[in-house]
Amino acid sequence: MTKIYHTSGCNCGCNDGDKGSNRRDFLKKAGTVTGLGLAFGSITGGSLSSCSSDAKSVDKMNALKSGKAQRFTILQTADIHGQLLEHDEFFWENGKAVFKRRGGMATLKTMINTIRNENPANTIVVDGGDCFQGSGVAALTEGRALIPIINNIGYDLMLPGNWEVVYGKENMIKDLGGYQAAKVCANMFHSDNPAIGKELIFPPYWTKTVAGLKLGFIGYNDPLTPKRQSPAYSNGIEFTDPELNTARYVKYLREYENCAMVFLVTHMGLTQQIDLGNKPFVEGVDYILGADTHERVRQPIETKYTKVTEPGAFGSFLGKLDIVVEDGKIKEHFYELMDVDPSKYKPDAEMQQLVEKTFEPYKPELGKVIGKTKSTLVRYYVLENPMDNFITDAVFDKFKPDVALSNGFRFCPPLVASPEKPSEITNDFLWSMLPVDSQARSGMVSGEKIWKWMEKELENVFAKDPAKRFGGWVVRFSGMKVNFTSKNEMGKRVNWIKIGGEDIDKKKMYKIVACERDGDPEDAICRMLDVDSPHDEGISLHEIIREYLTSHSPIEPKVEGRVECTDQPINLLSQLEGYEYTFR
Repeated sequence: MTKIYHTSGCNCGCNDGDKGSNRRDFLKKAGTVTGLGLAFGSITGGSLSSCSSDAKSVDKMNALKSGKAQRFTILQTADIHGQLLEHDEFFWENGKAVFKRRGGMATLKTMINTIRNENPANTIVVDGGDCFQGSGVAALTEGRALIPIINNIGYDLMLPGNWEVVYGKENMIKDLGGYQAAKVCANMFHSDNPAIGKELIFPPYWTKTVAGLKLGFIGYNDPLTPKRQSPAYSNGIEFTDPELNTARYVKYLREYENCAMVFLVTHMGLTQQIDLGNKPFVEGVDYILGADTHERVRQPIETKYTKVTEPGAFGSFLGKLDIVVEDGKIKEHFYELMDVDPSKYKPDAEMQQLVEKTFEPYKPELGKVIGKTKSTLVRYYVLENPMDNFITDAVFDKFKPDVALSNGFRFCPPLVASPEKPSEITNDFLWSMLPVDSQARSGMVSGEKIWKWMEKELENVFAKDPAKRFGGWVVRFSGMKVNFTSKNEMGKRVNWIKIGGEDIDKKKMYKIVACERDGDPEDAICRMLDVDSPHDEGISLHEIIREYLTSHSPIEPKVEGRVECTDQPINLLSQLEGYEYTFR
């Protein structure tokens, strides 16, 4: 087999045989592979310059039509979050929010099969993680109900995401073990079994030969998972930084496995994945197939050493990468992010029946209407969202504290409504909004501690170093208003805070209520440490929401200026800056 490398600066259709020697020189300098064995040690590579085009179609290429060239296709989903049904989806068009019906596993299956059947021997289907958490059925079965559905899609490769740990290590292994697809992750290790030692939980890479070329895929989950999630979810798991072994695995796949292309399948968030693409240790990686922040990359983002994609969330989108191969050489690359549109793809009957069967035992509970909304519940804005204002208002109404808090989540499809046409809020939608039914916890904190905590939370969103940005957005609250400047240095972003309409008094003690994070210290609330008089309130967030809706439905939450940012628009939709990318 001929090994093909496209190096930086090479245009589409180029023959870079001469440039391959530069790559080989680099790989030799990377050092020898030691201690790898077959599997779970730690490897680098060079980069590939590809090209994508929305205007061109690989099917129109004469070489393909004549049979002189072949193509292979990689299809990618990510962040499905247990969303099995067609749902409302958010788009940003012409400066305003637009909502369309998208998704549904039956529609997704038809779409994937339609594309796969065009080139069945040379199509690979990949999922980038966060699959079996985020809906009522997923939560009530700890992910097990999704296994036959995912297997029915026919994935080839799957990666555990940061929420795959939500039911604990053993359930994660069992759920992923139920998938017929291969699993990869090169940075999740057993840490709770001395007999095993530091051993990878999943194989670090997977290879597949298509269109006469061997491809290698290396997986990475977010190393910040134990901090972003409740710490207890990650008990028994050690996460490491990709820097520790990416270079060695790339070298191994290139030189020992003879892979013509190498892909990283990552669940780290767009800013972290772009940061990764600019690090020398990923040289030799052709694409980073990313996930986590639900970003919709419609044109692969160029970084110094590779390209980065991310295919949205909730089964609403499908990433499609076509690579054209002629005479054993890679000629062209085409990428497209496609809507999973029920009006274009008839739902697959077999999958539809399987989904209905999966829901059947839980319909009485999940289908129960608990309230109505007259405004659209949406959670796509970085700064402030109607959905989270509703949740924190419910907590505030229950306990009458000074401040009610909630983490800045990204998951949950929208629920479209209007004053003229209120929409029903069901228990199933409640599970999508809050897929972990945490207990409420209260405590007393000083104004100074709130100020410093707010600075830290803003650093999680707007850190100068992209590798330090968490996947969620600005923390949510009721009873408090904050004004800040995102581009200021860490610790100097907050301009002012008001609680109860008055300037915060740094010496005053304030009562806060938020959700308990399993595994946090007793005196921690919403990542705020050393809280005075911590107290578990004996009621869960789901109970609080249902109780609130009993007396306040129909609700009509809006974005109302609880968060003011001096240098970002209120409709900010992405953390990413400095690249030609727009969330839409």
